[in-house]
Formats: sequence, structure tokens, C-alpha cells
Amino acid sequence: MDSILRGIPASPGIVVGPVHLLRWEVPEVRHRLIEDSEIDAEIARLHEAIEQARERLRTLRARAEVHAGPEEARIFDVQLSILDDKELINSAVAFVRQNLGAEKAFDLVLLEWRQHFARHSAPMLREKVGDLMDVHIRVLSILLHLPDHDPVDVPRGANAILVTHDLTPSLTLQLDRECIAAIATEAGTATAHVAILARSLGLPAVVGLRNALAALQGGETAILDGTDGTLVTKPTDVEIEEARERILAAEGQAPVLRELALSEPLTRDDVRMVVRANVDIPEEAELAASSGAEGVGLMRTEFLVVGRASMPDEEEQYRSYKRVLQAFGNRPVVIRTFDVGGDKLPVGGFPSEPNPFLGWRAIRMCLDESDLFKVQLRALLRAAVHGDLRIMLPLVVTVDEVRETRQLIEECVAELSARRVPFRDDVPLGVMVETPAAAVACDTLVRDVDFFSIGSNDLVQYTLAVDRGNANLAPRFTPFHPAVLRLMAQVQSTGAAHGIDVCVCGEMASQPLAVFALMGLGLRQLSVAPRAVADVKRIIRGVRAGAAEDAVRAAMQSGTAREAEILLRRRLRAELER
Repeated sequence: MDSILRGIPASPGIVVGPVHLLRWEVPEVRHRLIEDSEIDAEIARLHEAIEQARERLRTLRARAEVHAGPEEARIFDVQLSILDDKELINSAVAFVRQNLGAEKAFDLVLLEWRQHFARHSAPMLREKVGDLMDVHIRVLSILLHLPDHDPVDVPRGANAILVTHDLTPSLTLQLDRECIAAIATEAGTATAHVAILARSLGLPAVVGLRNALAALQGGETAILDGTDGTLVTKPTDVEIEEARERILAAEGQAPVLRELALSEPLTRDDVRMVVRANVDIPEEAELAASSGAEGVGLMRTEFLVVGRASMPDEEEQYRSYKRVLQAFGNRPVVIRTFDVGGDKLPVGGFPSEPNPFLGWRAIRMCLDESDLFKVQLRALLRAAVHGDLRIMLPLVVTVDEVRETRQLIEECVAELSARRVPFRDDVPLGVMVETPAAAVACDTLVRDVDFFSIGSNDLVQYTLAVDRGNANLAPRFTPFHPAVLRLMAQVQSTGAAHGIDVCVCGEMASQPLAVFALMGLGLRQLSVAPRAVADVKRIIRGVRAGAAEDAVRAAMQSGTAREAEILLRRRLRAELER
């Protein structure tokens, strides 16, 4: 078998370390019958396993509260409540009394419950299926004496490479950067949740590594290269030494990068750029604020609702937004309202949809669930007294959605005034341009919005009809397709004609070649992962905006994305070598 597994680069960096396999799947359970004399002992064993699982979840919850915060730690409350459900426990006990082994009894009950909840008409109950599966795996692993593969089991300082099929929200919260040094997944693409998370945490990552679990045993030394998208599973001593030399070289560049991150993003022909940071959770705010970023171009708020047992109230949201604003002082902080749906399911779930990316999601869901949306809007207006907050709406395709939101904001202003709590009523309102409809018709929005922000991840997906989460289509997912470049150019020119700022906040803005292309399109504001600030400024300071504009004009006339990318890469290399 080839000792080099090739996947998709997701987060840059090199790690040499032991492999930690995470096989998070329901184990097979054989049908085992017990004697009448064994029933009481088997019931006791079942109760003991359930209590062990409870204790495990309490430990995980406590660790998550320390590392990610109390709000995020509540994701484990649903699973704890499942283990406390008397009906579930009694059903399993009843099977044991029919002479079934405890593991098969629990397995049958959980299979029945998962099927029942998956078909339920109530969205909130359908949403419990994922939590039921986590509980199913956890208790069976104890009953069957299987190894516990949770990331939390990795010892501190292990510098481990976590290899798994995919990362769920509950598994993600268990990641400890003092244990896990890199991530490798069989599923995913460069714009999937796990890739964005890895970049945010500064963990090197490779995704789309098919059959990685089958190729590894766990514990062996491997080399993960998040820049090249490779995992070397049987490295030679020479390969290990070369990788460590590259790691040392990168560490030697760290002081230079820190200095570069704090430098002014000015091109060689004196064009001033603005570089802001993307923030996924409030706990990243301090790191982002010290990264050299000039504010936040995109704060995602899905962490408040995805995988939670209950919706966050106004006070909890207010505290989260306030923390980020205070970290950035007077610098702008753009907070995106809930962008849930597609691959990010909220509390209560969604109706089953054959194509959720084209379904009831983002601003559509928020406007239909206006009571929930107003809780967020009130929290944002209150938090705005602590800094330069700006509200951004996701997946807008018509000006009606903006006007409906403004009406809700007026209602929130009246409600907050009646409560006599501090708030601001002059918060700028912008929209994400992430569909061809919004890009082509952005001129219809200019009278009602204060800024545009191009969401390159979804704009590429919807323009090219390529699922951004499908590893099979990853080579076809490219922001350099002439159609994508032309749509971005149209948004920029419309914004410039009407005095409206245009920022790019998708993952494209963190890629060196894409930075060159965006500058060539006339875009002057970028929002990137905090750890990408230095690299982005390096590109900006190493090129001329005029040269970038010439290159992009030629690229937009290319027949294919590949031709456009080759042309841009050649021009960028020439600029950096001048």
C-alpha cells in the first residue's frame, strides 16, 4: 500500500506525530442469550455502563466549558438527558429480563429510538438522532469493553495527528490543542466546517483522505502536511528529519511573520488595503484582536445554536457579542446573523429536505421564525453600545428580505426602549452576496444596505453548481472560474459606483493567489482567518495593485478556471520576484 495518502489541503503546517484513530461508529453487536440466573447481574452491568457513560459526558462537558465556554459546553446536556430517560432504561431492562445480553438489549432500544425520532414530525425530536447515536456508541463501547477513542483520551503533549472519518460538533468541542496537533479526515473539502475550524484553531489539516482509517493502525508515527494535502503513513528516518527541519524553519520565520502581521497592508504602488479577521467563537476574539487585523469582517454566530439542547436567550447572546466587541475596542466588528441550514443544523432541526442548501435556511429561516430572530437582533443592538458593531444578513437574494429585517429592527428598538436598557439604533446593516442572483442584481439593494460582503464559499458553490462539501467534486470547486471572477467584479463596480464598501469574507480571501486576484478585481477589503493575516499582508506588500488588475483582466477572458489560475499564478510569481 502506498505510504503517502493524498487528500485536500485544508490548513497549512507540518506535524510529525503519533496517529490517534477516532472510529466514531456504532459497533456490531452479536445476539447473546443469558440464563435466568444471570439476569440480575446483567441488569446491574447495564446500569453501571450507563453511569460510566454519564460520568464520561460530565467530564467532557466540564472540559468543553474550560476550553470553549459554558454556552458551547451545553451541547452535551442533550446526551445526558437521554441517559437519564427512565423509559429508555426500562425498555433496555425489559429486554434483559427476556434473557438478552445487556449490550444487545441496549442496542435494540437505541436502534428503535433512532428510527422513531428520524421519522418524527416534530423537527426538535428529529434533531436528537445525532445525540442518540453518540449515546449509542458510548454505552455500547463500555459494555463491549472496546477502546475509548475520544480525542480527550490523548495525553497532554502527545502532538498527535487525529485521524477520523469526519468531525461532529460534539467531537469538535473535545479537541484540546495541547494534545491534538493536526487533523486528518476522510470526508470534507477545503471549505467544509472541519477545515474552517482547523484554520481558526491554527491546526494543520488535510481532508478528503479516502480510506485513511483502513490504512492505519493507530499509534504509528506519521507526517501530515496541511499545505500539500498529504499524510505520510510510513515515513523513513530521512523523511522525518526533513519534515522536522521544515518545522524548525517555519518556527524561525515566526518573528518575521509577527512583525509582518502588524505592518500596514500597502501595495508597492501605494494602494491601501484593509485586512480584517474572521471569528468563529468568542473565545477566539483575543487572538484575532492581536493578529494584526483591523477589526472583524465576519463573526459567525452558528456556534450559539448548532448542536444545542435549547435556543440561547438574549442575555447569553449579548454576552458573546459584547466579548468580541470589547476585544477589538473601536475597530469594526461585522456580526452575521444566524446562517443555519445546509450543513449547519440548529436547535429544533429543519424539515427534511432533499436539497437543504437550496432550502429553508439562513435569512429565510430567520424571517419565518421572527420571534427567534428578534432575540438575536435585540442582543446585537444592545451589544452595539460596546463598540463599532455592524449587522450582516446571510443568503439575501431580494431587497424584500432586507426591508423585512429593517422592520423587525424597528420593532426591537421599540421593545428595548420600553425596557429602558442601553442600545444603539443606528447600527449599519449589510448583506452577504453569495448567490448569482444577489451578485447580478446587487444594484437593486444599494438604497437599502450599508455594505456588501462577498461570501466566496457559497458564491462559488451556487455559481458552479458544485457542492462545496463533496470531496468527489473538490477539483471542480474553484474561485478562479471566469464566471465567479466576473460576478465579483460586478459587485465591486456596483459598490464603488454607489459609495458602498465591499469586503470578501470567504475562505478565498486567505489564499495568496486569490488575494492577488481579489486585488485585481478592485476589492480593497478582505476578512481572513486570524492566522492568515501575516501571509495576506505579505502578498499585498509584495505586489502592485496595477499589475494585479492587468492580470485579472486577462484571467477573466480565459476559457477555463485552469487557464485563469495558471495565468494568475505566473503573473503573481513575476510580481513577487521583481
